Amino acid sequence: MIRGTVVIERDICKGCELCIAACPQESLGLSSSININGYRFAELIQDNCTGCVNCALVCPDVAITVYRQPKSAIKKAV
Repeated sequence: MIRGTVVIERDICKGCELCIAACPQESLGLSSSININGYRFAELIQDNCTGCVNCALVCPDVAITVYRQPKSAIKKAV
């Protein structure tokens, strides 16, 4: 299974929740705290991200960066 993670720029995020709705793994949620602009920001709430990038594609503020772990090299038996 491919694993990924997201980094959300908390001070850019306006808490629109588009990324939360777009996440098929339900990995994202709104924080209980607020950022410097007074918004509750999105954050990673579960460690089951697959790196699908749906969240980053729908973010109107470009506040999300997705990192995907490289695929493991499959060694062929000789």
